Amino acid sequence: MIEFQSVSKQYSLDAYALRDVSLNIGKGELVYLAGPSGAGKSTLMKMVAAVERPTSGVVTVNGQDVSRIRKAGIPFLRRNLGLIFQQQRLLNDRNILGNVMLPLLVTGAPKAQAEQRARAALDKVGLLERARAMPLELSGGEQQRVAVARAIVNRPQIILADEPTANLDRVAADKVLDALRAFHAVGVTCVISTHDEQVLDGAARVIRLEHGQLAYAGRAGGAA
Repeated sequence: MIEFQSVSKQYSLDAYALRDVSLNIGKGELVYLAGPSGAGKSTLMKMVAAVERPTSGVVTVNGQDVSRIRKAGIPFLRRNLGLIFQQQRLLNDRNILGNVMLPLLVTGAPKAQAEQRARAALDKVGLLERARAMPLELSGGEQQRVAVARAIVNRPQIILADEPTANLDRVAADKVLDALRAFHAVGVTCVISTHDEQVLDGAARVIRLEHGQLAYAGRAGGAA
């Protein structure tokens, strides 16, 4: 579903975020994107969502060359993606049900349908009973689970989660990861970036980046 062919992202003459990265992620896979902060993980994910464009190489998602997609085509690409990016925050002027409904309302779904699906998404992350709570009333871990619900309310084919457990304690982090793994269990392709080595325990597939380059791809045990 996702393929990078010799992809580089260069911001200046000597500053590369990614350098000659080639990889494949198949339909229904759960892949952890590992590496220290600044390794290029966020840039790679943003390229899948066409937030960033490669300087060279080809990025393909669902058979579509994202490197060449026109601006008008980006919303259609993202309808199949569930995005959990660090800079995306919940809107404090509406409750969490309203936050989760928003992606559906933006695409023209009737309000009743949007509410029904938003409630189902919140139920899947264990927060349906907090549907009327405001974002600032929630803990950091609960806010992240709301972000997961918002990402999956459109029933995406692919979930991209960029450091979803950052700044969370272990209990909260495990709940967020459990929610993501549950979607993978029903066939959703999941790519989760992390610099937390504990998250990688037992992972079937890890892709490790270092200094913008592919350093390792395989099972977690060989990724250290």
